[in-house]
Amino acid sequence: MTGLTSSEVLARRQRGEGNDIRLTTSRSYLEIGKTNVFNPVNVVLYAIGAGMVLVGDVRSALTTVMLVVFNAVVGIIQEVLAKRKLDRIALLARAKVTVRRDGQEQQVDPAELVLGDVLVIRAGDQIPVDGVVVGDGKLEVDESALTGESDLIAKTQGDPVLSGSFCVTGGGLVEATRVGEQSFANQLTQHARQFKLEQTPLQRDVNRLLRLLLLVVVFYGFLAVLALFVLNVPFDFWLQVMAVITGSVSAGLLVFITLNYSWGAVRIGQQGGLVQQINAVESLSNVTVLCTDKTGTLTANRIRYHAMHPVGIEQATLEQRLADFAANASATNKTTEAIIAWQAGEKRRVVDEVPFSSARKWSGLAFDDPAMRGVYVLGALEMVQAHLANDDVAQQQLQQWSDVGLRVLVFAHNPDVTTLHDANGEPALPPLTWIGVISFNDELRPHLPETLAAFIDNGVRLKVISGDNPQTVAALAKQAGLPGDLRAVSGPELAAMSEGEFAQVAAEATVFGRISPQQKEQLVDALRRQGEYVAMIGDGVNDVLSLKKANMGIAMESGSTATRAVAGMVLLGDSFEAMPNALREGQRIVASIQNILKVYMVTVFALVLLISGISALQLGFPFTAPQNTILSFFTRGAPPAILSVTALAVVNRSRLSTNVIHFTLPAAMLMFVFGLLIYIGAFFVAERGLAQVDVSPEMVEIVARTARVAPASLSAAQFNTLAVRYTAQTSLVTFFVLAGVLIMVFAEPPLRWFAGGSPYRGHWLVGAAAIALIAAYYVLLLLPGLRSFFELAPLPLFFHLAILVMTALWALLLRMTWRRQWLTRFLDLPGKG
Repeated sequence: MTGLTSSEVLARRQRGEGNDIRLTTSRSYLEIGKTNVFNPVNVVLYAIGAGMVLVGDVRSALTTVMLVVFNAVVGIIQEVLAKRKLDRIALLARAKVTVRRDGQEQQVDPAELVLGDVLVIRAGDQIPVDGVVVGDGKLEVDESALTGESDLIAKTQGDPVLSGSFCVTGGGLVEATRVGEQSFANQLTQHARQFKLEQTPLQRDVNRLLRLLLLVVVFYGFLAVLALFVLNVPFDFWLQVMAVITGSVSAGLLVFITLNYSWGAVRIGQQGGLVQQINAVESLSNVTVLCTDKTGTLTANRIRYHAMHPVGIEQATLEQRLADFAANASATNKTTEAIIAWQAGEKRRVVDEVPFSSARKWSGLAFDDPAMRGVYVLGALEMVQAHLANDDVAQQQLQQWSDVGLRVLVFAHNPDVTTLHDANGEPALPPLTWIGVISFNDELRPHLPETLAAFIDNGVRLKVISGDNPQTVAALAKQAGLPGDLRAVSGPELAAMSEGEFAQVAAEATVFGRISPQQKEQLVDALRRQGEYVAMIGDGVNDVLSLKKANMGIAMESGSTATRAVAGMVLLGDSFEAMPNALREGQRIVASIQNILKVYMVTVFALVLLISGISALQLGFPFTAPQNTILSFFTRGAPPAILSVTALAVVNRSRLSTNVIHFTLPAAMLMFVFGLLIYIGAFFVAERGLAQVDVSPEMVEIVARTARVAPASLSAAQFNTLAVRYTAQTSLVTFFVLAGVLIMVFAEPPLRWFAGGSPYRGHWLVGAAAIALIAAYYVLLLLPGLRSFFELAPLPLFFHLAILVMTALWALLLRMTWRRQWLTRFLDLPGKG
C-alpha cells in the first residue's frame, strides 16, 4: 500500500481535512498576562488607588499601585521566558508518527496528518487519529485510556481503532477515517483540552493560607466600612487603611511560587528532563523509592547477540533457524532486531503467529514450509518451562550465562504442530523440545556507578523491576555498583505469595525479575501503601500501568508514545544520569518555597496583629499606604526573591502546619509584641516631649500634606498630633524592616548562631543580602526626597539606637524560643527535632 501522494495531502489539508489540533502545553500569553495583572487582590488595590486619585492623594495612589505593577511586570517577563524555553524543549521532544506517503515511510508530526493517511503502527505506538486496520497486520490494542477497560483487544483487517488507544503487541497499517475535532479522543476531551496548572500539595496549602488571609481582609474591611459611617472616619484615611490591609495579602506570593516551579522545570529541562506536569517538580523532591527497569536505565537499551548453545541440533542449523525465525516475525523488538543484525534470515511460509508481549514473555511462529515446519518459540524459561521437556545440561548453561549478567532465552520447537492458538483463539503452546539456549549482551550505561551513588546520597532507594531473569538483573546491578546484598525475586515466586508476604518482599527485595506488567503495578501499589513516595521509570508499553500507579511516572524519550503520554516527566536523550540532578533541583525548589512561606507568614501575621493591637489602643493606624509599600518590598518582596535564588537542595518534607507552629507563630507573636512596644514607646516619648520631634521643612510638608492644608496654615496642635503619629509609624517601620530581614536570615541561616527556626546550611549569600537590604533602607532614610515620598519622619539618633537594641533583644528571645521549643512544649506537640 503506497498511501497518499504529496499532492493529495496538500489538497486535503486545503479542504480542512487535516489533524489540526493544537493542545497547549503551557498557559497562553493572554492567560499569563491576565493572571499576573488582574488577579482579585490586584483588582482591589487598583480600585483603592483610583479612589485615592479621586480624593487628590496621588502620592499614596502611586505607592499603592506601584509595587503591584512592578510584581506583575516581573512575573509576566519571567513566566513568558520560562514558557518559551519549555515550549521549545517540548517541541523537540514531541513524538512523531510514521505514515506511508508516495510509497515510502515518513516521520511526521501528528498535526500534519490528513484524512486518508496510512499510518504504520508498531508495538508501543499511540494511535493519534481514528481509523481502520488495512492490510494483513494484526494489532492488540489497549483502550483503557478511553473506556477504562484494561483488556487487550485484537484488531485485524477492517476493524476500527480509536485515537488515544495504543498498540501493545503486533503491528499493521491503519487508514485515518476521522481526524482533528472529529476524532473520538478529541470529542471526548473537547471541554478539557485547555492547559490547567495542576495543584501540588504545597500549592493547596498556600491556597488555604491565602483564603484564610482573605477572610481576615474581609473582616477588617467590614470593620473599616463601619468605622467610615459610624465614626465618621475621613474617606482618604479609610482608603489608606484599606490599601494597607488589602496589600498585606500579596498576590506576589503566588507569583514567586509559580516562577519557582516554572524555572525549576526549565532547569530540569536543561539537565535532561522534560517536565510534562507541573506537580512533577514537587514530586521529585519527595521521592523515597525509585523503581526502574533494567533496560534503558542500568543498560543503554542496546542488545547484541552473544552466543548460542545447541541442544540436539547442529550449530549451523540452529543459527539458520534462529535467523529465519527473527526474519519472519511481523513485528520486531530489541531481541529480534539483535538477531537480524547478527545474521540475516530467509522468508518462510508462516501460518500462525503469537507476537511477543511483556505479559507472555515469549513469541512464537508456526511454519508450513519444506525447509522449516512446525512451531518455534523464543522466550523466557520461566514462562515456557511447563511445556518443555527437562534438559539438565541446557538449564545449567542457561544458569551460567545468567549469573554473569547475560540475557538468556530458550529456543524450542514442535515439528508436528502448525498452530499456536486454541479453539477459542487464545494463544496456546504445544509440548516443546529444546533446540538451543541463546544469550545476548546488555551494555551498561556510562557513569552508572556515580549515578547510583548520587541516588543513595539523596536518600533514595533503588529497586530494579525487569522482565529478564532475576539472576541476570542482579548480576548486572552488582556490576553497576549497586551496594548491599541484592535479594532477587522472580514473578512466578511473587504470584505464589499471600498479600502480606508480597508486601514484605516488595519492601525488602531490590531486584525483581520475570515480572509481568500487572505485577509491576502491584509492586508500586504495595510500596505506596507502606508510605513510600514512589517514582517509576519506564520505556515500554509494559510500564504504562506502573507509571500510572506511581506517585510520579518518568519515561524515556526513546520509549513508546503511550509511556511518554502518561509520564509526568520525560528523560530527554534517555539520560538516566540526569535523574540525580533533577531530584536535587526538585528538592531545591521545595526548600525555596518553604522558606518563602516562612518569611511571608511571619510578616503578614505580625502585621495583622499590630493593626488589631494599635487600633484597640486607639493610637491611630500602624502604617500609611506609602509606608506599607516600603514594608512590602523589604519584608515580602526582596527576601522571598533572595531565598528563591539562594535555596539549597535539601530533603524537606515538612508540611505548612508544622512550619506555622514551629517557625511562624513564635516569630509573628514576638514581632507583634516588640513592634507594639516600640510604637507605644515612640508615640508617648514624642507626645510628651521627652525627645525632640523634627520640625524641619520636610516634616512640615509631610504633615501639611496629610492634613490637606498649606504649610503656613498648620496649627501647632495639628502639627504635633500628626508629627507624633509619623514618628511612631516610622519607628515601627524601621523595626519591621530590620526584623523582616532577620526573618530571612533565620529561615536560611548563614551562621550557626542563627540556627534554631531552620537548620544551619552556611549559605553566606543570604547574610550578604541581608546586610545589603538593611544598608539600602538606611540610605533611603538618609535621603530627604525619598523619605518624604514614603512619608517617613526623620528620627533622632536615640530612637535608632533604641530600635536596634529592641531588635537585638527580639532576635535573642526568638532564637531561644525556637531552640528550647517553648511553644511546642506549651501546646504539648512533638518537637521539630
